[in-house]
Amino acid sequence: MIPYQKEKIENAICFFAHEHMKKTRQSLYQTFLYKYLAFLDFEILKETGRPCLGLSYMAMEHGPVPMEIYGKLHEWKSSCFTFTEEQDNKKTIKPQGKPNLDYFSQKEIKQMHRLIEIYAKDYVPAKMISDASHQAIIAWKKTWSKCHNSMIDYGAEFDDNLFKKKEEELTYPEESYLTYRALEM
Repeated sequence: MIPYQKEKIENAICFFAHEHMKKTRQSLYQTFLYKYLAFLDFEILKETGRPCLGLSYMAMEHGPVPMEIYGKLHEWKSSCFTFTEEQDNKKTIKPQGKPNLDYFSQKEIKQMHRLIEIYAKDYVPAKMISDASHQAIIAWKKTWSKCHNSMIDYGAEFDDNLFKKKEEELTYPEESYLTYRALEM
Protein backbone atom coordinates (compact mmCIF):
# COMPACT_ATOMS: atom_id res chain seq x y z
CA MET A 1 0.00 0.00 0.00
CA ILE A 2 1.30 3.42 -0.90
CA PRO A 3 1.24 5.81 2.09
CA TYR A 4 -1.38 8.55 1.71
CA GLN A 5 -2.48 7.02 -1.58
CA LYS A 6 -5.80 8.89 -1.85
CA GLU A 7 -4.17 12.24 -1.09
CA LYS A 8 -1.35 11.50 -3.49
CA ILE A 9 -3.79 10.61 -6.30
CA GLU A 10 -5.88 13.73 -5.67
CA ASN A 11 -2.81 15.98 -5.67
CA ALA A 12 -1.48 14.32 -8.85
CA ILE A 13 -4.84 15.03 -10.52
CA CYS A 14 -4.71 18.62 -9.25
CA PHE A 15 -1.12 19.01 -10.49
CA PHE A 16 -1.91 17.78 -13.99
CA ALA A 17 -5.11 19.86 -14.19
CA HIS A 18 -3.30 22.98 -12.93
CA GLU A 19 -0.17 22.66 -15.06
CA HIS A 20 -2.03 21.53 -18.18
CA MET A 21 -4.34 24.55 -17.95
CA LYS A 22 -1.39 26.86 -17.28
CA LYS A 23 0.43 25.68 -20.42
CA THR A 24 -2.49 25.18 -22.82
CA ARG A 25 -5.09 27.60 -21.39
CA GLN A 26 -7.54 24.71 -21.70
CA SER A 27 -9.14 22.46 -19.12
CA LEU A 28 -7.68 19.00 -18.71
CA TYR A 29 -9.72 16.41 -20.57
CA GLN A 30 -10.34 13.03 -19.00
CA THR A 31 -8.30 11.15 -21.65
CA PHE A 32 -5.24 13.29 -20.99
CA LEU A 33 -5.62 12.75 -17.25
CA TYR A 34 -5.70 8.96 -17.66
CA LYS A 35 -2.54 9.02 -19.78
CA TYR A 36 -0.67 11.41 -17.47
CA LEU A 37 -1.43 9.14 -14.50
CA ALA A 38 -0.45 5.98 -16.39
CA PHE A 39 2.80 7.52 -17.63
CA LEU A 40 3.59 8.66 -14.09
CA ASP A 41 2.96 5.23 -12.57
CA PHE A 42 4.78 3.22 -15.22
CA GLU A 43 7.76 5.55 -15.71
CA ILE A 44 8.41 5.67 -11.97
CA LEU A 45 7.92 1.89 -11.85
CA LYS A 46 10.63 1.42 -14.50
CA GLU A 47 13.05 3.61 -12.54
CA THR A 48 12.35 2.49 -8.98
CA GLY A 49 10.42 -0.79 -9.11
CA ARG A 50 7.38 0.80 -7.43
CA PRO A 51 4.55 2.72 -9.08
CA CYS A 52 4.05 6.31 -7.97
CA LEU A 53 0.31 6.08 -7.33
CA GLY A 54 -0.41 2.35 -7.47
CA LEU A 55 -3.59 2.70 -9.51
CA SER A 56 -5.13 -0.38 -11.17
CA TYR A 57 -5.10 -0.06 -14.95
CA MET A 58 -7.16 -1.79 -17.59
CA ALA A 59 -5.73 -2.29 -21.08
CA MET A 60 -8.35 -0.52 -23.17
CA GLU A 61 -8.20 0.34 -26.86
CA HIS A 62 -6.85 3.86 -26.32
CA GLY A 63 -4.28 2.81 -23.73
CA PRO A 64 -4.17 2.16 -19.99
CA VAL A 65 -7.14 3.48 -17.99
CA PRO A 66 -7.08 3.82 -14.17
CA MET A 67 -10.10 1.89 -12.92
CA GLU A 68 -10.32 3.70 -9.57
CA ILE A 69 -11.10 6.85 -11.57
CA TYR A 70 -12.68 5.64 -14.82
CA GLY A 71 -16.34 6.63 -14.79
CA LYS A 72 -16.07 7.65 -11.14
CA LEU A 73 -14.57 11.15 -11.22
CA HIS A 74 -17.99 12.71 -10.70
CA GLU A 75 -18.20 10.78 -7.40
CA TRP A 76 -14.91 12.16 -6.04
CA LYS A 77 -15.34 14.89 -3.49
CA SER A 78 -12.03 16.67 -3.36
CA SER A 79 -10.82 20.11 -2.40
CA CYS A 80 -8.08 19.67 -5.04
CA PHE A 81 -10.16 19.57 -8.23
CA THR A 82 -13.64 19.60 -9.73
CA PHE A 83 -14.99 17.39 -12.46
CA THR A 84 -17.38 18.74 -15.07
CA GLU A 85 -19.20 17.30 -18.00
CA GLU A 86 -19.60 19.76 -20.82
CA GLN A 87 -22.47 19.99 -23.30
CA ASP A 88 -20.65 17.95 -25.93
CA ASN A 89 -20.18 15.08 -23.41
CA LYS A 90 -16.53 15.98 -22.90
CA LYS A 91 -15.39 15.44 -19.36
CA THR A 92 -12.91 17.91 -17.89
CA ILE A 93 -11.01 18.33 -14.67
CA LYS A 94 -10.36 21.78 -13.22
CA PRO A 95 -7.91 22.45 -10.40
CA GLN A 96 -9.03 24.01 -7.14
CA GLY A 97 -5.95 25.87 -6.02
CA LYS A 98 -2.46 24.44 -6.20
CA PRO A 99 -1.45 20.84 -5.53
CA ASN A 100 0.44 19.86 -2.40
CA LEU A 101 3.67 18.37 -3.77
CA ASP A 102 4.86 17.27 -0.31
CA TYR A 103 3.31 13.86 -1.08
CA PHE A 104 5.81 13.28 -3.91
CA SER A 105 9.52 12.55 -4.12
CA GLN A 106 11.77 14.82 -6.17
CA LYS A 107 11.97 12.07 -8.83
CA GLU A 108 8.17 11.94 -9.06
CA ILE A 109 7.84 15.73 -9.28
CA LYS A 110 10.48 15.84 -12.00
CA GLN A 111 8.59 13.16 -13.95
CA MET A 112 5.27 15.03 -13.60
CA HIS A 113 6.87 18.22 -14.96
CA ARG A 114 8.49 16.23 -17.78
CA LEU A 115 5.09 14.83 -18.84
CA ILE A 116 3.58 18.32 -18.87
CA GLU A 117 6.48 19.59 -21.00
CA ILE A 118 5.94 16.82 -23.53
CA TYR A 119 2.14 16.65 -23.80
CA ALA A 120 0.64 19.92 -22.55
CA LYS A 121 0.51 21.70 -25.86
CA ASP A 122 -2.60 23.02 -27.53
CA TYR A 123 -1.70 21.16 -30.73
CA VAL A 124 -1.36 17.71 -29.06
CA PRO A 125 -4.63 15.82 -29.56
CA ALA A 126 -5.86 13.02 -27.31
CA LYS A 127 -5.04 10.48 -30.03
CA MET A 128 -1.37 11.46 -29.90
CA ILE A 129 -1.02 10.93 -26.15
CA SER A 130 -2.98 7.66 -26.43
CA ASP A 131 -0.71 6.43 -29.20
CA ALA A 132 2.33 7.41 -27.13
CA SER A 133 1.04 5.32 -24.22
CA HIS A 134 0.77 2.32 -26.58
CA GLN A 135 4.44 2.67 -27.43
CA ALA A 136 5.94 3.60 -24.07
CA ILE A 137 4.01 1.36 -21.68
CA ILE A 138 5.16 -2.18 -22.40
CA ALA A 139 2.75 -3.67 -19.85
CA TRP A 140 -0.20 -2.23 -21.81
CA LYS A 141 1.17 -3.68 -25.05
CA LYS A 142 1.64 -7.16 -23.57
CA THR A 143 -1.76 -7.15 -21.86
CA TRP A 144 -3.62 -5.80 -24.91
CA SER A 145 -2.06 -8.42 -27.19
CA LYS A 146 -3.15 -11.23 -24.84
CA CYS A 147 -6.63 -10.04 -23.91
CA HIS A 148 -8.31 -6.72 -24.68
CA ASN A 149 -9.88 -4.87 -21.75
CA SER A 150 -8.13 -6.90 -19.07
CA MET A 151 -6.26 -5.72 -16.01
CA ILE A 152 -2.61 -4.80 -16.44
CA ASP A 153 -0.05 -6.43 -14.16
CA TYR A 154 2.73 -3.98 -13.29
CA GLY A 155 5.17 -6.90 -13.56
CA ALA A 156 4.54 -7.05 -17.31
CA GLU A 157 6.61 -3.87 -17.61
CA PHE A 158 9.72 -5.94 -16.84
CA ASP A 159 11.49 -8.85 -18.53
CA ASP A 160 9.21 -11.85 -19.16
CA ASN A 161 11.68 -14.01 -17.19
CA LEU A 162 11.55 -11.78 -14.11
CA PHE A 163 10.34 -14.54 -11.79
CA LYS A 164 12.94 -17.00 -13.11
CA LYS A 165 15.96 -14.73 -12.65
CA LYS A 166 18.52 -15.43 -9.97
CA GLU A 167 18.82 -12.79 -7.29
CA GLU A 168 22.20 -11.59 -8.57
CA GLU A 169 20.76 -11.12 -12.10
CA LEU A 170 18.01 -8.74 -10.98
CA THR A 171 18.30 -5.02 -11.64
CA TYR A 172 17.50 -2.65 -8.77
CA PRO A 173 14.02 -1.82 -10.18
CA GLU A 174 13.25 -5.53 -10.69
CA GLU A 175 14.34 -6.45 -7.16
CA SER A 176 12.40 -3.51 -5.74
CA TYR A 177 9.31 -4.50 -7.74
CA LEU A 178 9.43 -8.09 -6.44
CA THR A 179 9.58 -6.76 -2.87
CA TYR A 180 6.72 -4.33 -3.59
CA ARG A 181 4.63 -7.12 -5.13
CA ALA A 182 5.28 -9.47 -2.19
CA LEU A 183 4.15 -6.80 0.27
CA GLU A 184 0.99 -6.07 -1.77
CA MET A 185 -0.17 -9.70 -1.78
